[in-house]
Amino acid sequence: MPVATTGSEAPPPLPDPMTLLRSRAYLVLLLMAALIGGPVSAAAFGFLALVGEVQPLLYTDLPKSLGFDGTPSWWPLPLLAVGGLLVALTIQYLPGHGGHEPTDGFKPGGTPTPIELPGIFAAALATLCFAAVLGPEAPLLALGGGLAAGAVRMVKRDPPKQMIEVLGAAGSFAAVSSLLGSPLLGAFLLMEASGLGGPMMALVLVPGLLAAGIGALIFVGLGSWTGLGTYSLTLHDVPEATSPTVAEFGWALVIGVSAALAGAGIRWLAVRLRTHVERRRVPATVVIGLVVAGLAIGYAEGTGKAASDVLYSGQSALDPLLTHHAAYSVGALSLLVVCKGLAYCTSLSAFRGGPIFPAMFVGAAGGILFSHLPGLSLVAGFAMGIGAMGTAMLRLPLVSVLLATLLLGAQGLTVMPLVIVAVVVSYVTTARLTVPPAPGAGATTEAGPRQP
Repeated sequence: MPVATTGSEAPPPLPDPMTLLRSRAYLVLLLMAALIGGPVSAAAFGFLALVGEVQPLLYTDLPKSLGFDGTPSWWPLPLLAVGGLLVALTIQYLPGHGGHEPTDGFKPGGTPTPIELPGIFAAALATLCFAAVLGPEAPLLALGGGLAAGAVRMVKRDPPKQMIEVLGAAGSFAAVSSLLGSPLLGAFLLMEASGLGGPMMALVLVPGLLAAGIGALIFVGLGSWTGLGTYSLTLHDVPEATSPTVAEFGWALVIGVSAALAGAGIRWLAVRLRTHVERRRVPATVVIGLVVAGLAIGYAEGTGKAASDVLYSGQSALDPLLTHHAAYSVGALSLLVVCKGLAYCTSLSAFRGGPIFPAMFVGAAGGILFSHLPGLSLVAGFAMGIGAMGTAMLRLPLVSVLLATLLLGAQGLTVMPLVIVAVVVSYVTTARLTVPPAPGAGATTEAGPRQP
């Protein structure tokens, strides 16, 4: 019979991080990360350039070639129906289910296998080109990580799992190196979302930063060479910010709570719509596409503004929104927040893409709307809205503060204390609104209003 033991064996001690950093194997790992960063970032730039060329082709050039004087108001209906059909077929029939499920929140998962990459690429391309309300960041992270891991497997037979994970993360760093405006923002995004920390953090962070730095250089070089730009999130004409006031700190509390309530409502409805979509993937996704188009058309007809304010991720629309804020009445801004929020919610339930840019746009529009009230300046409302809504949807407070403040450049430093308060309030309120998982449940229940 087995011999009983009096105690369990102690786990082996973790290797010393500094010893690993000084090792020759780690230098080889850094070299591989540098070599991976270039082609992965070039592929990411190519993906964004393709999306940037196809979007106006579908929504501007195609109706003109069919004999219309401009883009008809009803034009988004057939295009988003086709986009929904393509996304649904990709999710249902290609390996990988089209990539990350956006209603699960921003949670970088494992590195996709090579056979899953075509499905991720196709679903993201259809989502973005046909103007569903999701961003490119989640697909880029998956594609960058998958390409990097595939390259490792090509040059090294049976590579260690840890090497694949580290270099896959480096590929993800490189893929989003310039998308958020700075390689550091992409690094903070991945660190906070994955919970990376502790003494071993530098072992993963350093190769990622190296790949991201090289990726940013590639983006700048290709943007200059092609004349297409870097596809980086930027604001060009930021009004001057004023020093925070006591009233604005009060508004920070209001904006933080409001964003948390809006975010909880969006997630709650998106998760419930997703259950219906999964039962009949193809027809339900087509219907969701029609709903997004209907919201954009209703907004355009009700305000006289462009339907593109509601369509797309909102990444390229943030700058015009701030620049031309005076052209938006309180009614137009209110309808924009409602229609964009609902289009975001429905897109989350059926399409494939990232949640960051739509959350930023909804928050920015809401912040500008609040700035029409006494005691709140435009720049402060704009920044607090972005930070608070980003926190409500992503649950990443550090990244949300950095997104809202670094985006504004020098003016962001002025309003940073207000943004921090709004983000903290939104984060705590979101946690309070999150329904805890049932005992023994394997997955976290999505946030929604607490049941009485």
